[in-house]
Amino acid sequence: MRPRPGVAAIGPHGESGSISSAADPGEPVVSRRGYVALVAALVLFVAFEVYLGSSSGARSGRPDFFYLADAFLHGRTWLAQQPGPWDVVVIEGRTYVPSAPFPAVALAPFVALLGPQAAATWDPVINALLATAGLALLWQLAERLGVASLADRAWLLALFGFSTATWWVTMRGGLWHTSHLVASILTFAGLLEAFGRRRPLVMGLLSGAAFMTRAPLIAALPYWGWRALPEKIRGALPQGLPEALRVVVRRGAWLAAGFAPALVFALWYNAARFGNPFESGYGIATLSPELDGLRRLGVFSLAHLPMNLDYFLVHLGRQISTFPWFEPDGFGLSVLVTSPGLLLAVRADWRRRETIALGLTALLVLAPSLFYYGGGFFQFGYRYALDCFPFVMALCAMAAARGGIGTGWKVLIAIGVAVNLYGVYWSYTL
Repeated sequence: MRPRPGVAAIGPHGESGSISSAADPGEPVVSRRGYVALVAALVLFVAFEVYLGSSSGARSGRPDFFYLADAFLHGRTWLAQQPGPWDVVVIEGRTYVPSAPFPAVALAPFVALLGPQAAATWDPVINALLATAGLALLWQLAERLGVASLADRAWLLALFGFSTATWWVTMRGGLWHTSHLVASILTFAGLLEAFGRRRPLVMGLLSGAAFMTRAPLIAALPYWGWRALPEKIRGALPQGLPEALRVVVRRGAWLAAGFAPALVFALWYNAARFGNPFESGYGIATLSPELDGLRRLGVFSLAHLPMNLDYFLVHLGRQISTFPWFEPDGFGLSVLVTSPGLLLAVRADWRRRETIALGLTALLVLAPSLFYYGGGFFQFGYRYALDCFPFVMALCAMAAARGGIGTGWKVLIAIGVAVNLYGVYWSYTL
């Protein structure tokens, strides 16, 4: 199929060629680029304002990462005070945060400048900026994957930014939510590298930081390794594996070198806090009686699969007698209701190896959360699925590049935005 004007030529295995200008032949390239940059800036500014304007709803009230950043700056792994009753580990008067620590590392310069208490008051602005940064990377990814239409790029941003739990976690902020925003940034950055220069060291560093933000993202490591291989090697696998072994080992070593610092730090961090390099704190953190009962079945267990599948695919909240006949209950809301536009991913070309790899990676990243005891409470939608959504968004971008985003898909995205807007309203009634 001949690419449309302005569409990046995407090879049979996901390689992008040169992007031709959609402008008139005599129009300066700088003018076109300036126009695209202006549209992108406007879209992102509107997104930031919406995020910030809706952030005064039900905040989580848990600025743990700001205080953990301050602890790191003072050479400690524990907090000087206990920020809340749940999801902390208290040992000999020291309070530890079980959540992966990279968000605190990222916030450290800001905390060093203002101090943890003052920095925490900026949490709504920081989360709005983080969410907008993720959308900016998605805009670039859509362009790189061949989405020439600026309107289609804006629809993709609306899909991820306002028709998934991204809106909810941005509005809520704090311990359980900021990590999702940071993880999205790191994953989109990894995808940009994967469809760009494909440097294994860079992808290793990004995947390590993502793992230190949301642990399930370690499941994406095979994908980064596969994308790091040259096209001629990936196209020959598995038949040409003997000849490709030297390249595979060299590229894999660079990927491992990038990921290793995060793994080493994680093992040291756990051992320094709990005396066990494999204890993250989730197995011993304080919990409500309901969650403690679930954890007794195992931090990860098949017993939790029906619950998580319900929250992800089926759950509709509490039934009520008036419109809309269902009311959120904080346990979850079916992705088919909150994010029906993600079905656009099925329109990608599933005959291609790259498409299959992205789909499998999305499933691998989602899988650990489906066996996890936590369930994601308190939430609107199923926030754990945000870990895999950047890979799904890459598929949606491929579908958009292939055939545009038609009216029916725009309606589905708009429905998802409306549902998540209701979630914002609901947060104000809590």
